[in-house]
Amino acid sequence: MAGTFEIVSAGQGAFRFRLKADDGTLVAVSPSFQNIKAVVAGITAVRESAATGFIVDRRGALTST
Repeated sequence: MAGTFEIVSAGQGAFRFRLKADDGTLVAVSPSFQNIKAVVAGITAVRESAATGFIVDRRGALTST
């Protein structure tokens, strides 16, 4: 089950990528990058980080009312 990174135009010569699940569900959209080299570097960073990333809950302590 592999996702797909799609490189798309972000207007004014910029680019962004979208990560889609194998069923077509949109998982993530990147910020804009000024050139193709930068957007590919962003994809590479996501691919490397996702495999070893931790889940961190930053909501704070839950309180009961």
